[in-house]
This record gives sequence, structure tokens and C-alpha cells, in this order.
Amino acid sequence: MKQRGRFAPTPSGLLHIGNVWTALLAWLQIRHAGGDFVLRVEDLDQPRSRPAYREQALVDLRWLGLDWDEGPDVGGLHRPYDQSARLERYDAALQHLRQTGRLYPCYCSRAELLAMASAPHGLSSEGPAYLGTCRSLTAEERDAKAMLKDPSLRFLVDELPLSFDDLVQGEQNFPPGMGGDFVVQRADGIIGYQLAVVVDDAAMGITDVLRGADLLDSTPRQLMLYEALGYAPPTFAHVPLVLGVDGERLAKRNRSTTVVGLREAGVSPEQVIGCLGYLAGLLDRPEPVRAAELVRSFDLRQIPRDPVVLSPDLIARLAVT
Repeated sequence: MKQRGRFAPTPSGLLHIGNVWTALLAWLQIRHAGGDFVLRVEDLDQPRSRPAYREQALVDLRWLGLDWDEGPDVGGLHRPYDQSARLERYDAALQHLRQTGRLYPCYCSRAELLAMASAPHGLSSEGPAYLGTCRSLTAEERDAKAMLKDPSLRFLVDELPLSFDDLVQGEQNFPPGMGGDFVVQRADGIIGYQLAVVVDDAAMGITDVLRGADLLDSTPRQLMLYEALGYAPPTFAHVPLVLGVDGERLAKRNRSTTVVGLREAGVSPEQVIGCLGYLAGLLDRPEPVRAAELVRSFDLRQIPRDPVVLSPDLIARLAVT
């Protein structure tokens, strides 16, 4: 089977070096394998998404030398490539889960959910573990609560341990029910990320998912959805995050680390790619290089497992190279 990968930016801000790091590694993985690369826009949260950021992301990626075989501007067999235009597919998945008894309405308030954060049940990238408060409500109790509040929809998780092999982080083992039942549709009707990404990756034939390590602990939820919906799961590779010298994740609001900001500062695309190639262990030193020049020698086994630090000195060295 021909390998297929993707990069799926959220148009809520400008692309920064951390986003480009993931996009580059995902692109190199698929180009090295001779596969197809898909660009998909994750714009389900319409209040936060901006058309200008969507268009700028396309400009930035092309400036960096990262192309795609299918996407919002080039089309493809699996169009549309904007999630906001794929709502019928998510509704069909919800209907299937409802018919198979894997969904239930949740009427918990924001305050009640925040209170769960202090409970000793662990946290994931999706927030505090849900304690199953609404799982066993009677029909009468649900009817009474529905008079006061629109519900979200939660997926009933399997109470079984789950394991998978991550191509970067190695074998991963999770306890039964980690994170608890999770939301697949918010009370305001917005589809949850976990459901949308599974439906889209399956529909688009994605075989290889490479993304940031901050999403590693959400992977069991997606694997459960793959099984519940009857889809074959892809392989997963979770790459380390790029951090600033303060040890914090890079932010879209920090213009100095955005692609637009770097370009305005006179940094070339080859310098950006060289910096990231060096941090990924693909180059012995940070030197200008085109993305295409890294394809042949790319090897996921070279990628570090721990977070990498983007120092101002490194950016400064690139600017004068």
C-alpha cells in the first residue's frame, strides 16, 4: 500500500517554528517513502479560525519548499480538505456510534468539569479525566436535565488496557479507561477534535500520522474510535516539541518565531530548514539546506525523543549564514 501522510494546521494564528518542525518531519517521512502528502485545514472551531491565517499557512509552507499532492487549493479525490466543509461525514460517524451504544449525553457544567481536575484520576492533553457522572443517568434524569441545558456527547470508552508501538517514542502502554469518557460533540454543536481527525484520516486513507508529542496521550482515544467505527488505524510517530530557552512551548503570538516574522527578519527558507534539520539530528551543523535535500537520508530513528530547544543564538547564526 502506498504510504499517505498529512499535515493539518489550525488557522487560529500564524505558523511558527514548532508547527513547521512537525510539518517538515511529516513531509520528509512521506517523501522518503515515495508516498502522497495531504494538507488538511482543521477549522472546526470557527470562532477562532481566520481565513487570512489559512491562506498565509499555504504561502508559508510553499515558501519553505513543502508541497502537497492533495489539499484545499489543489483538490484531490478526498475533497473537501477544510474540516468545516466535512460536517456530514462527522454526523454520519456520530449516528453510527449512537446506534452501537457508544454515545451518551453529558449535562455537566464547566464548573463541575473543572472540579474534576483536582480528582486523582489523571490528566491528558484533553484536560481532566471524566468521572462518568452522566454515564448512568436514567431516562427521567436525562429528560429533566435536558430542560435546563443542551448536552455534549461523550464516547463510552473501553475499560481495557491499550498498547501501541510509536515509531519515535517506542512501545506505549495505557491503563484501562485512561482519561475517562470523552466529548465527541460539544454542547454548542462543534465536533470534537478526536472524532473529526479519525473520520478524516480514515476517509483520506492516511497510513502514517506524525505529530507532536503533546498529543501522545490522546492516541488511545483515537484508537478506540478507529475500532468503534470499523476503520483500520494508521501508524503513529510522536515527535518532540520545540521549546524556547525558557522551556515553554512556542506561541503563535510570538511573531519572532513565526514564519512571517523570520522572513521579515531576512531569514531564508533554507536557513529555517537547516535549523530544523540540525535539531532533528539530520544535519551535523545548522547550515542552509533545501527540504528536498533531506529526503533521501531521512530516518525516523534519528529523531530525538526529548524536547528540543530553539535558542535565539541559533536563529541569529542562521540570519548571518
